[in-house]
Amino acid sequence: MEPIILQPEQDSVGVRVDAWLASQVEGLTRSAAARLLEEGRVTCGGRALAKNLRLNGTEVLEILLPEPEPIDAQPQNIPLDIVYEDGDVIVVNKPKGLVVHPAPGHPDGTLVNALLYHCGESLSGVGGALRPGIVHRIDRDTSGLIIAAKNDPAHQSLAAQLQDHTLARIYECIVVGNLREDAGTVDAPIGRSPKDRKKMAVVSNGRPAVTHWQVLQRLTGGTHTRCRLETGRTHQIRVHMACIGHPILGDTVYGAKKPVLGLQGQCLHAEGLCFRHPRTGEAVELHCGLPAEFQAQLRKMTL
Repeated sequence: MEPIILQPEQDSVGVRVDAWLASQVEGLTRSAAARLLEEGRVTCGGRALAKNLRLNGTEVLEILLPEPEPIDAQPQNIPLDIVYEDGDVIVVNKPKGLVVHPAPGHPDGTLVNALLYHCGESLSGVGGALRPGIVHRIDRDTSGLIIAAKNDPAHQSLAAQLQDHTLARIYECIVVGNLREDAGTVDAPIGRSPKDRKKMAVVSNGRPAVTHWQVLQRLTGGTHTRCRLETGRTHQIRVHMACIGHPILGDTVYGAKKPVLGLQGQCLHAEGLCFRHPRTGEAVELHCGLPAEFQAQLRKMTL
């Protein structure tokens, strides 16, 4: 695994290195950061650092994370809202709060566990043991359509469609504030934030990212918007809308820190999915309605 290179900002002067690392590296607790330091996995200029060291703001830290321990995903009887299914693919309307695949902190209770129960061994292995069938992801607190492949040829076909942008993913969201134009495009590269490793950001050395947006309805204090992904970077819509000054309503990571009453997480829903069927080549277009809390928020904000 490649080491992570981090450089503290001046506002980190005097902060203990174990606490600072926990705030910068996604999924890393303070106790886990302390273990990395004790094991000599955090160095500065080739010298291992003590966990109680206080930063002076001039360090360039090199963090070598251990290889993640494998998680054995097990089938679990979790109800699925299946929108489409055949022998090659399954499309599910994922509810908010459901994590897509097992990871540290979420070893079970995920969409993968539910798919393993429903599909048995009929899931592709291209994504590895932790992500059987998973072609793309949506955030835990984003609802809507997600497609999984039941065999390797289907997975490879769908992955190729993601790469050439022919697998279309349509989202609806409520953004904060009034978008001045009726439609537009955000073309800005996205990568890990240099200031906060738990977040993504628009950065010059990031991966290309393009989001097309269109106003559906102007609201009191916000705008009901449709977004079409041309690329699929982590948190892409959330980062792009925040970077143009209109974060997703309820997004406490990229927008206001205070949650919105009646909303669990961001008001973002994967409403549509269009792809070529991996076996027949025929176009498949699927849609799912807005969740109840999204509709309730629209009613509250309707002009």
